[in-house]
Amino acid sequence: MSCSKIFSGDLPELIYEIIEYFQNDYSTLHSCILVNKLWCRLAIPLLWENPFSITTGNYNFIEIYLHYLNDDLKTKLNEYKIIDSLLTSNTLFNYPSFIRYLNTSKINPSIEMWLRANDVNLNMDLVFEFINFINMSLIKLFIENEVNLHTLELETYYNTCIDNILEIILQNPNFISNNIRNLKLSITSSSDSDNTLIKNRVTQIINSNQNLKKILFELNTLPLYQSLLLSKESNCSNTLNTIIFRNIDFKRINNLDKIFEQLNVLESVHIIFCYSLDIFVQQIIKLTKPFKLKSLFLLMRLQIESLQLLLQKSGNYLENFGDCLNYNDLSSDQQFLQLIINYCKNIRFLNLHSRINNITSLIFSLIENIKQNLNYLSIDLSNYEDNEYSNIKSILQNLGQTLPSKLEYLSLVLRIKVNDIEILLKNSQDNFFNTLVIKNTNQEDDNYIDILPYIKEYVMKKKRVKYLAIKNTLIRGCVRRKVDLFDLKDEVKEFKLHNIKVLSYNKLSIGIYRFLNTID
Repeated sequence: MSCSKIFSGDLPELIYEIIEYFQNDYSTLHSCILVNKLWCRLAIPLLWENPFSITTGNYNFIEIYLHYLNDDLKTKLNEYKIIDSLLTSNTLFNYPSFIRYLNTSKINPSIEMWLRANDVNLNMDLVFEFINFINMSLIKLFIENEVNLHTLELETYYNTCIDNILEIILQNPNFISNNIRNLKLSITSSSDSDNTLIKNRVTQIINSNQNLKKILFELNTLPLYQSLLLSKESNCSNTLNTIIFRNIDFKRINNLDKIFEQLNVLESVHIIFCYSLDIFVQQIIKLTKPFKLKSLFLLMRLQIESLQLLLQKSGNYLENFGDCLNYNDLSSDQQFLQLIINYCKNIRFLNLHSRINNITSLIFSLIENIKQNLNYLSIDLSNYEDNEYSNIKSILQNLGQTLPSKLEYLSLVLRIKVNDIEILLKNSQDNFFNTLVIKNTNQEDDNYIDILPYIKEYVMKKKRVKYLAIKNTLIRGCVRRKVDLFDLKDEVKEFKLHNIKVLSYNKLSIGIYRFLNTID
């Protein structure tokens, strides 16, 4: 297939498919730009598709955007008399046209950081006015460039800026009618009148969209927008295939069964740290069609009866599950895990933070039950009483024997003595982990990572991982000292010689909210 593309003249398409693999690896993308003109032309759009979310600390993209403002906005900009020397005089590409992801809550902070990085000092009375002016100018710039926006995130506390953003979007229906496929809503307003105004505007945005595929409801947005999906003007019923509920309280929320009944192409529902789930379940079990619950991450425990009803209806669809089993209720924990084992055979992402001493056998039974599908596993073994430590060695040994032979991602949060990690690594010598992330607490020497010799012996020399992150934390009273393997440059070089890439713990660790961004 690849050879046929080369000989048929499709080399640029082939190179782009390769470069796409580096979509979030900004240093590699920057290197691609320097290869030649073709690679530069293919890599630049990927670098500029989501600039407000790049965490490199470089905010110069703001001044490059300002270069493209129309004459009227530039005239207004000149009134502030502070950035003439900052504006870029020449550019190679139409950079504003490349944006695909826009989070409204990140625009103002990016502008503030850009001002700070360039030592720009404004009169306090002008700061808010200036930042909002730049914000709105950028929104207008994207609209004028007819950008093909993939994702729009309206995530901000209510203020006049978000109100103006909604208004200008509605004034330009082509901006959203066919382009935006993912919509994320997290808006908190200060009054009922504000609620009504926002609800009306967001309703219009949703109803004017012809191709909405995914929507995320967060915080108090569901009471505002539950009627949106029931609206006769909505186009969602035949386009929406993914719904995410995050930090939603389902108390006093009605008609959920009616909403889901009319969504004809819905393929996945994701519940992330929501409240009053027993009320949610009582409505969902009324559905006459399948309820394809793909993710369930719990902060508050359901009643056992409610969980059983939910899993009877949706357990076979569940792919991502997480729970904090710290309720000091052994009987409840056992029943809870047994239901997961009984009804959920297709879990791919498992996240458990618990005192697992009392439920060890059930944890291992769960992993054994799903190991054919399991790709991502995160376990916290650090939460135990001091008198329970004698069982940790047995737990580590059994865990090593129970793990699947291959995992895309393994994260371990530990509180063990240095030689105990050997037990786990010895008993999982035939396992390969694409990404291994370890956090250990309670080391004696805070200037070094004490488990490193065992990692080198059982992981590095056998090349059992591609990506590695390790962080150690020393706790002495109120003092915490942290050591990240990524900061030990000589060690990083040694792992590189074995084709293992060491990254910082914060970068490689996949939390639940970071996982959300991977949901299609």
